Amino acid sequence: MNTTQVESRSVFWTLIFSYWSSREKMTARALLLGVIALALGMVYMNVQINRWQNAFFNALQDKDQREVYYQLLRFLLLAGIWVVMSVYSQYLTQMLQIRWRRWLTEDFLEQWLADRAYYRMQFAGSRTDNPDQRIAEDLRIFVEQSSALFLGLLNASVTLVSFVGVLWMLSGPLSIAWGALRLTIPGYVVWVAVLYALAGNSIAHLIGKPLVELNFARERVEADFRYNLVRFRESMESVAFYRGEAGELRGFRARFASIFGNWWEIMRRQKQLSWFTAGYGQLAVAIPFAVAAPRFLSGALTLGGLMQLVGAFGYVRESLSWFMSAYVAFAGWKAAADRLTTFRSAMRTAHEGQRSSPGVQVLSGSGIDLELDGVELNRPAGTPLLAAVTLAVAPKSRILVHGPSGSGKSTLLRAIAGFWPFGRGVVRTPPGFDGLFLPQRPYFPLGTLREGVCYPSAPDAYSDTEIKAALHSVELSRLTDRLDQWRNWAEELSGADQQRVAFARALLQQPAWLFCDEATSDLSNSEQSALYQLLCRELPDTSIVTIARREELAADHTRRWELQRIDGAVYELRDLGMEPA
Repeated sequence: MNTTQVESRSVFWTLIFSYWSSREKMTARALLLGVIALALGMVYMNVQINRWQNAFFNALQDKDQREVYYQLLRFLLLAGIWVVMSVYSQYLTQMLQIRWRRWLTEDFLEQWLADRAYYRMQFAGSRTDNPDQRIAEDLRIFVEQSSALFLGLLNASVTLVSFVGVLWMLSGPLSIAWGALRLTIPGYVVWVAVLYALAGNSIAHLIGKPLVELNFARERVEADFRYNLVRFRESMESVAFYRGEAGELRGFRARFASIFGNWWEIMRRQKQLSWFTAGYGQLAVAIPFAVAAPRFLSGALTLGGLMQLVGAFGYVRESLSWFMSAYVAFAGWKAAADRLTTFRSAMRTAHEGQRSSPGVQVLSGSGIDLELDGVELNRPAGTPLLAAVTLAVAPKSRILVHGPSGSGKSTLLRAIAGFWPFGRGVVRTPPGFDGLFLPQRPYFPLGTLREGVCYPSAPDAYSDTEIKAALHSVELSRLTDRLDQWRNWAEELSGADQQRVAFARALLQQPAWLFCDEATSDLSNSEQSALYQLLCRELPDTSIVTIARREELAADHTRRWELQRIDGAVYELRDLGMEPA
């Protein structure tokens, strides 16, 4: 077994057992014990109902009216207890499932967000496709099917142990004469049930084995199609401008064709499995009557004994055939478990990568300047992008970073923010560094406008007066009465208005260091100049580093950094001093 397989198994068992040793372990174990106790209780009640069949059918055979009615009343009591146990078994199981899912979801989200693993993982390839689907859907399937399969296996095991003795006692010996040789098989009906179930399980496994891989692929193609639809919804205006409906339709059709082909294969395989399981189940109805008929006709079995034997045969056969009946559910569970295992492994790799090769390190320094010490940046493929940079940003600076497209301007800000994993060097920040980064397209969480304006702070971090004043300053007074409206504000607001909201965030948070990456690209020259003058007036102690292609912004800054090509696709950052070039 290679290292990857060992690691995969380790991650898998962590996925299974981590919850039961977590901070919720006492509640989790108590719920699990309650569910197990009810499952065992239901098996016990099934044994009692099986014994009741013997007494009831014997009473019918003897035409004992009083005993018949007594047994009917007894059945109502047994059935009532079984129903109560069944209801609370389902209730406690669902309670356990949602608590387990909540814990796993929290655990996965924490690992996904820690050390910005979500950012590193996007460079890791297809093993981590659709993380949203893995957290939202695969975790649900894993938890629900894990509990269902465990309880099903427990029920089958206990039922087998409980009824195999009953079946052995009722079936008696079978004598087979072959010339002078006479063979006696004790408990022969038990052996019939075992052989029948083993044959059924073996054939079902051969037929259903491909379903595991097909269900794994199904989760992926479904998520790809859903992601394509979401991307279209987020970019509807751009598609409309390009008149790209035909291209989008081709993309939708191509992705749904994968769903169609996968589903067709699942249908074909499940049809084959259904042919077998349906025939297997129907044949199982007649087999116990056929094998027990000689003993009943000879008088060795009463009618009640025959019916009890048939019931016990059914329980034993179902217990031994549990794997076959659970095959489709197991295939779905295995696919979800595999996707979660690879996802967790990818997150672990991302965390290890952050520790072993953090890229540009962001460290807290002792000085008042923001210092770039030997910062080199690479592209994700490993090719050099930016040669070693050693520069400093003094407090209250106004720096314009200029350079051609693709020269690494935005990547430089990613390195300063601490999440660009490709490169080396050190960024030393002043003590208590509270940098705020304004990207070209601001992020808006789904929620109220108040949440959008205050992001990433909590919506109650600022008063209504402060929020309205900030919106008024960036010429968005018309939105002040809509603070508590819930909208998809990334679609509701124009690009220019979204950028104005980003500047309102800066006014509210008053950072000591502000980094703007094409943050006014949707505004006119006069509008962007007005916003930068607003920042200088309202945040006089804030250092501002701006990335922009517009030369007009030079008038609102006091220093200029230029990215210039030095060798092929490698650039160098040069400080051009106080005067723009």
